[in-house]
Order: sequence, then C-alpha cells, then structure tokens
Amino acid sequence: MTGASPSIDELRAVRAVVFDFDGVFTDNTVLVSEDGIESVRCWRGDGLGLARLRAAGVVAHVLSTEVNPVVSARCAKLSIDVVQGCEDKAASLVTLLGGLGVSHDEACFVGNDVNDAGCLSAVGLPIVVADAHPDVRALARLRTTARGGYGAVREVCDLIADAHQAVGGAS
Repeated sequence: MTGASPSIDELRAVRAVVFDFDGVFTDNTVLVSEDGIESVRCWRGDGLGLARLRAAGVVAHVLSTEVNPVVSARCAKLSIDVVQGCEDKAASLVTLLGGLGVSHDEACFVGNDVNDAGCLSAVGLPIVVADAHPDVRALARLRTTARGGYGAVREVCDLIADAHQAVGGAS
C-alpha cells in the first residue's frame, strides 16, 4: 500500500468492505464477442483474500453502476453479494451499510474512478487501486500497490484480515 497507513485499530474497526467491480476486480478491460457477450479479466487470488476476510468476520460486497451478467457470475463464484445498476452509488452504499448495521466509520470502500468519488467520501477507510483515475486518488487514505485486476482486491483483504487476526480475531 502507498500513502499514510491507517493504524491497526482503524483497520480492526472495519466491519464491511464494499468494492467497485470494473477496474478493481478487473483490469478495466472488456472483451466483446461478435454476439455482444462480454468477458473480463480477474485475479484468481482475490477469492482466497475474500475467504480470509470472511474468516476474520468482515463482510464484503460489490457495488456496481452497470448491470452485467459477468459481474453476477464472478460474484457468485466468489460467494460475494452484489448490488448492480446503481444510478446513485453513494446512496446505494448508504442503504447497503444501513441494512448491514454498519456505520460509515466501520466501512471501507475500494474504487478506481470518478463514479466512485461519493462512495470514497462516505466511508471511514477509502481505498483506491494503484491505477485509479487521478481525480479520485486524493480521496483515498490508501492506494494499493497492485493495479485493478492484478491482486488489488487480495491486497486489501489481506491488510484488513491481518489486522483483525493480529489482535485475536474480529470483535
């Protein structure tokens, strides 16, 4: 991670991590077949990171502006809940966190682009991936060393899971 690192207490306070999908789970590339079917590239190790996060007692979700079957398929494979078709991502985040009983101070959002700005501003621990758009970098407390689609999700999961496990597990 680059930037001012949060304390172990701040990382331990995280009860939910909400991820953008395109550009975070993926490298922001989309392959489109002649019949319009989309494919994306994801990092296989993210699944192990998400499992560690769950084992630490931290909830993970995906919040996506788009509605896309590839997002549904990848999230189902990873056993992670997803909310798609968010016209107002920040409002969707607030609703999601309220449903989980998680305050904004206990939430982390991981994004990469300008449509994530509201979400990054609405949580206690805003994180962007290494190749995030310059306009959102200043909103983040941390910037991963890994690019989106190249292990950024795993990096965030490991950081938070390690903090929870370093002091005896989740509270």
